[in-house]
Amino acid sequence: MSEGPAPTPDAARVDIPNDPASIERAQQAVMAALERHAYPKASVFALRLSLHEAITNAFVHGHETLPAATTVALEYDVGPDQVHLVVEDQGPGYRPDAVPDPTLEENLEEPHGRGLALIRAYMTSVMHNERGNRIEMIYKRPAGAAH
Repeated sequence: MSEGPAPTPDAARVDIPNDPASIERAQQAVMAALERHAYPKASVFALRLSLHEAITNAFVHGHETLPAATTVALEYDVGPDQVHLVVEDQGPGYRPDAVPDPTLEENLEEPHGRGLALIRAYMTSVMHNERGNRIEMIYKRPAGAAH
């Protein structure tokens, strides 16, 4: 998705300002595409949570030192068998491998890493760019889930 998906109701690139209404509109566009492709409720839950976590992390962590008006880019492409989501912030990035595993005993009280752990648990594939300011997530429709 280097050029971004062709703009259709099921594929688009959106720049999201950091305000709850704009974030909700962007998420709703993806959810509507999932409904058009009749994704099961469990898939919709997993995708909504993962997308919300990725966008939240981009604003809270990626844009921590940037002006409030700095936008986050969302690319999505929802097909009958696979969903491709990309969230990219304009921050300096981070090293995903340096985020502590929140399920380890010594990290249970730590507030960081839970969103990324949820994303990794729900998505089929999670990749980051070298800079660490872009997360690319792929979700494949579960085998046997009706179209």
